[in-house]
Amino acid sequence: MASRIYDFSLRTSRGEELPLSRFEGRPLLIVNTASKCGFTPQFEGLQEIYTRYRDRGLEVIGIPSGDFGNQELDDNAAIGAFCHRNYGVSFTIAEKSRVRDPGAIPLFAWLARQGGLLARPRWNFYKYLVDRSGLLEGWYSSLTKPTSRRMDAAMLRLVWE
Repeated sequence: MASRIYDFSLRTSRGEELPLSRFEGRPLLIVNTASKCGFTPQFEGLQEIYTRYRDRGLEVIGIPSGDFGNQELDDNAAIGAFCHRNYGVSFTIAEKSRVRDPGAIPLFAWLARQGGLLARPRWNFYKYLVDRSGLLEGWYSSLTKPTSRRMDAAMLRLVWE
């Protein structure tokens, strides 16, 4: 059974294999995203966070999902293009995946186990901060903006540790 986030692998929206071990020793922000959701403008804040902290090692990974109201496009390449074209996203966008039970991808099943029952995403744009050792540091609901004081304080702790 996986004990750290670096034990998982994803595929990008371009179909490339993405072993999370590539980011070992770096803090991560994992977000379940959707292109047609009221929270979709949070892509701007996610990009802002990525731009602000990537030189300190932060990696942001968006994982599109249609689990909540089927608010995601069906084509992975179209999802990546939408994020880049409409929000200037330069961080990694993974392929569309299931993020809630039943059938959640192993990464989201692990995040739910690590964070407990309330950490399971109940809508799009749940955010998961992972420390440099690959362990879940904390999670934030859709209502918490990526640029909120609360998230920024947590981000600062992770990138300066």
